[in-house]
Amino acid sequence: MYLILKREVKNYIKRPLFWIGIAVVVLMVFLNVRPYLDIHYLAEGENIVNDYPEIFRDGDVFEGYVPTKEELRREVWEEQIQETLISVFQMNHAQAQSLIDEMHEMDIMAACKYLEKYNFYSAYAVYVDTAYHKGTPEEINSFIAERLESKTFSYYFSRKFVDFAGLFMGFFATVLLAALFMQDTRKNIYELLHTKPVSAGNYLLGKVGGGFAVCLIILAVLNLIFWVLCSILTKSSGFEVRLTDFILATCFYILPNMLIIISVYSLISLLFKSPLPAVPLLFLYMVYSNMGSRNAQGIYGYYGRPLAIMVRFPGTFFDTAAPPMVLLNQSFLILASAGILFISMQIWKRRRVY
Repeated sequence: MYLILKREVKNYIKRPLFWIGIAVVVLMVFLNVRPYLDIHYLAEGENIVNDYPEIFRDGDVFEGYVPTKEELRREVWEEQIQETLISVFQMNHAQAQSLIDEMHEMDIMAACKYLEKYNFYSAYAVYVDTAYHKGTPEEINSFIAERLESKTFSYYFSRKFVDFAGLFMGFFATVLLAALFMQDTRKNIYELLHTKPVSAGNYLLGKVGGGFAVCLIILAVLNLIFWVLCSILTKSSGFEVRLTDFILATCFYILPNMLIIISVYSLISLLFKSPLPAVPLLFLYMVYSNMGSRNAQGIYGYYGRPLAIMVRFPGTFFDTAAPPMVLLNQSFLILASAGILFISMQIWKRRRVY
């Protein structure tokens, strides 16, 4: 098993595609996480200038936005609802104000439901859009300090890192690992392998272990590069950056996905005597995993999908949230990988020539 694993790793390291792929993944991840490396405490007199609106649903702290406090958020929402009632629903100012007064004691969900009586169905979406507003330097610094009281900067950054690293690694692994069983499934080699005194367990664990080791090497390179970048570029702000945050996030949110991709390749390769049918299947699986959906309020976003092989962390930098039940889903992927490998071993044994 170890010899097979070692051979696969050496074969991949010798391929130009391996190094080109690493460079492309590093570049793509960097382009997506670069804005978060600009986050810092604002110096006296420093302002973040842009032409974005004052209120913005997806405003982030590096753009100068901070969460809107609940009292102010309700006030802004009522102002926008009133403007819409006048401009779109053709109410006069007195009628619109009267309707706002009627909802004053209601909570936001009840108020949005109440507005549906007047065919106003997008009230909650208006409320969502008020989530962030442009903050003063004092508000921005206070917000950053508050978020870093209990968690390190790298805790938040590592989530954004695995968001994009998992996305690009999923597609890269699908392309790269297609070659894992390519040589062995050629007719002359495939038949020869089944006459050799190598067990199904040793063969498959060696191949899968080799593919997994290749993914580990790539992810280790990514972790080191972005840990160093994060440490250097945020050093002036005194943010705490830990390598362990990157490693833990990678282990939880990327490695199970790599394992299931390799396991699918093993099953398809032995079933069809070629790994190529797995390529479109895995691409479709990743597209499914990366698709957005609408929540109970009808707001479109990424909320995760059952059995997804990709974990995304949407939202602003300090307010990222993993999809519901993500750790249960990742655990299931590990169990599913074990089941797929077991089935693959049975297929191998049935085709043995003694």
